[in-house]
Amino acid sequence: MQLDRIADAPWAASSASATADTRSASGRSSPRSPSLLDTLPDVTDRYGTDVLSGDWRKPPRGRSEQVPAETGLVVEEVQTGWCGAVISVEKSGGMRVVHLEDRHGRSRAFPMGPGFLIDGKPVELVAATSASDTAALRSARTAASRTASGSRAVADAPARVARGSRIFVEGKHDAELVEKVWGSDLRIEGVVVEMLNGVDDLRSVIREFAPTPQRRMGVLVDHLVPGTKEARIVADALAIPEARQDVLVLGHPYVDVWQSVRPERLGWTKWPVIPRGTSWKHGILAALDWPHDTQADVAMGWKRILGTVRSYTDLQPELLGRVEELIDFVTAAG
Repeated sequence: MQLDRIADAPWAASSASATADTRSASGRSSPRSPSLLDTLPDVTDRYGTDVLSGDWRKPPRGRSEQVPAETGLVVEEVQTGWCGAVISVEKSGGMRVVHLEDRHGRSRAFPMGPGFLIDGKPVELVAATSASDTAALRSARTAASRTASGSRAVADAPARVARGSRIFVEGKHDAELVEKVWGSDLRIEGVVVEMLNGVDDLRSVIREFAPTPQRRMGVLVDHLVPGTKEARIVADALAIPEARQDVLVLGHPYVDVWQSVRPERLGWTKWPVIPRGTSWKHGILAALDWPHDTQADVAMGWKRILGTVRSYTDLQPELLGRVEELIDFVTAAG
């Protein structure tokens, strides 16, 4: 039969001999060596692992964890890259803000919540609620006393003799706002703020002041935006030789310095638009339902608005940045 022929084939005998050699003296088979089939994947699972299994929505850096904003906690603000230690937490404009101080002693305020990193991992800063945390924050506010501009207060520091450099602002309200927020800093630096009573004659004021590297001139202009009368006046004034190096003119986009106060301080989400033909300040006071008929009403209205400003956190960044730049410019005089 054919089965007999297969059994008698030389290769069949060789295979049988090899099988016999793998048996041990006790008659048991030794472990079989892995074959090629053992290394192939399991083809019964046609589609592999379910890609939607597990937390597939998880961000690359992981999910944010809530962390109490304790004094001294070092975090990084994601959008700006600002890195600093928590020095205080307060309510401002109906929301909580955290103040972070960087390694240079500068501080900035950011809204509490998500958007921070600790050692590269996302966190959500929450208010410290325990009694010990609250006491620590209160103690930190007292120990790290700051000026209204956010600078660290220098205890018992005498006012410096006035520099030759000056900062000029358009009017009385501008000067009062700068004094309220930056007054302590300016006295220590010896910087005097003067009023222009408008910018129409800025060119003559620059010539009269006669700026030099040791006597710089900084100017803050209201409503300095392209295409406005103010922009044309400034461009004309800066064209004279006296204004080439030692004069810096900066401005904010607001119709009046009143608008640089955050509207939340007055119970608004934004400043109202006053129709053309209506006095802007009178229109604002009317919108606030305050007396607005006379110039005395305007003066009293500004006093009330100024009274809502507690520190730099109550001002718009478009003004904050410009004033800080002007202070840096005039205090860097040789």
